Amino acid sequence: MTGQNSASGLEHPRPDPDAEYLLALRQGSEREKSQALSALMDRHLKSIKSLAWHMMGDEMIAEDIAQETFLKAWTQAANWEPGRAKFSTWLHRVAKNDCFDRLRKKREIYSDDVPEIEDDGPNAAQVMMSDETQNTQKHYVEKALKKLPERQLAAITLCHYQNKSQIEAAEILDIGVRAYESLLARARRNLRGELDGLQTELLGERT
Repeated sequence: MTGQNSASGLEHPRPDPDAEYLLALRQGSEREKSQALSALMDRHLKSIKSLAWHMMGDEMIAEDIAQETFLKAWTQAANWEPGRAKFSTWLHRVAKNDCFDRLRKKREIYSDDVPEIEDDGPNAAQVMMSDETQNTQKHYVEKALKKLPERQLAAITLCHYQNKSQIEAAEILDIGVRAYESLLARARRNLRGELDGLQTELLGERT
């Protein structure tokens, strides 16, 4: 459970707020270990599930990833070294890597079935206002996100859904801040391109 602080460039990092719980996981009694894990889950489970859900788009898979992530925290607590990467950063990195692995496997059997949209309304504006079409738009946004490469999807998720700072997001992705900024910029451009194409399709414009 180690990592580098090179992304932040800080010579004197703040004490890890989870240090006492991790120490209990390493050296405490079984009761203390159980209490420490429960405390860590209270502090971080919601964020880990949110990351996994936005990456995978599936509640059950997100729950499974969160459980696997905290299981690793339990089994690898003995390897944690104070002064290295924050526990929360390591935890998000573990969940992110699990998402990457699952996305790669999923995309091996991915079927690009785009639903047909019937253009039987009086005009595009009225169609855009319908609840059904708004649901379709939401579906297309999610679909566009899933078309991004794994690292770009993670960059978008950490920034826009998790509100992580650039420093923390870079640490989770194990890259420098400038590299993260570049990755995020590429992700936004690619997402915008995907959405532009899907919006054109939604409006029934065929070129």
